[in-house]
Amino acid sequence: MEEKKLTLFGLAWPIFIETALFMLLGMVDVFVLSQYNDLAASAVGTANQATSITTIVFTVVSTAAAVLISQYLGAKRKEDASKIAALAITLNFITGLLISAVFVFFNRPILGFIGAKGEILSLSGEYLSIVGGFMFLQAVLTAMAVVIRNHGMTKISMFVTVGMNIINTGLDILFVMVFDMGVTGVAIATSFSRVAGTIVLAIVLFRRVESPKIFKYLKPLPWRDIRDMLKIGVPGALESFLYNLSQLVITSIVLNFLLEEELIAKTYVQNITMMFYIFAVAIGSASQILIGHLVGAGKKDEAFRQGIRSHVTALCITAVMCLIGVLLRYPLLGIFTENPAVINLGATVLLINIALEFGRTTNLVLIACLRGTGDVFFPTACAIFSNWALSVLGSYLLAVVFGMGIYGLWIALAADEVVRGLLMIWRWRSGKWKNKSIVKTQ
Repeated sequence: MEEKKLTLFGLAWPIFIETALFMLLGMVDVFVLSQYNDLAASAVGTANQATSITTIVFTVVSTAAAVLISQYLGAKRKEDASKIAALAITLNFITGLLISAVFVFFNRPILGFIGAKGEILSLSGEYLSIVGGFMFLQAVLTAMAVVIRNHGMTKISMFVTVGMNIINTGLDILFVMVFDMGVTGVAIATSFSRVAGTIVLAIVLFRRVESPKIFKYLKPLPWRDIRDMLKIGVPGALESFLYNLSQLVITSIVLNFLLEEELIAKTYVQNITMMFYIFAVAIGSASQILIGHLVGAGKKDEAFRQGIRSHVTALCITAVMCLIGVLLRYPLLGIFTENPAVINLGATVLLINIALEFGRTTNLVLIACLRGTGDVFFPTACAIFSNWALSVLGSYLLAVVFGMGIYGLWIALAADEVVRGLLMIWRWRSGKWKNKSIVKTQ
């Protein structure tokens, strides 16, 4: 795939649809359960906090694979790109099996550790024992999607995600609304859709993008490539890990100190705001591919300009989405619940959320751009400070000590995103990332 054929829009719009639909997988679960039982919906949200933090293990490999594959393709080293693809799929499969076993046997202790109690613990454990047991499929799915995307073929994984959503939605309605299976039905629907998605994506990958023979590159084991993957993947995954761990601690604060209405409002607001930042996720992912190709080809000045264009584009789109969200905040919350206390809490939080989204957009795009160049240590260092000093400590002080509840929680989250965003802008414009490339142009 020639890098001149790759454009931000051409790469981003399928990633946007795929990301939106992937998020919709979780949103459909919450929506269907919200019609069934508010606590069941919150239980799924709590369980998903646990799965999100463990999937960071998969990003050690997939983050590194995305960077190396795009840079190798930019440098016209196709065989090396294929070797990384085989390594990514294999390593994710092995780690996925280990994580699945942990969720099957230790789901209740994990959920209890983060503060789930009573009926929420029971329901979330029921959900996690099923969905968690199939996390190895999510690991393989993630690796295969990374390989396909970084060849510039972003439409393929988009179509697979469309199919997964159709299956998930249909089974959710059948199992929950018809057979009254509650969280068990939702868990089965989610897991089955992942089984189907993994099978289809594997067929497409090995027919249109790579050959099954790529696994021969793993003999002898390519230790140098594993070293390069760890060099990129561990700091990149650590940045995501620290963010998700901070969110897990914040969830524990919510479960232990805030009112039940605030917990429910948090769950619904988070599902609504997913639709605010999916454009930034798509633009960031597309930019990482583009910049990886450009850096691999030695076109670093062009990569710099692309990063600026991507950031400005994402900010403009986020501004429009935030405006729509604020104007329609009451009807949007009314989709999930008729509880006036939850609706009023959520409506105010959506106003505070405007500042958070501008910071989050900057982080999603510019951290992806930095990652595409191989510059992964700086974002991680910023995450260590900001996530814990501003997000976690700030949440506890404002929400609990000063009694601001969910409003204090959101102010702290916004402060974290904005401060890190300003640091990312400085890093990108400084050009210090230009000497971080792993792959050297031949």
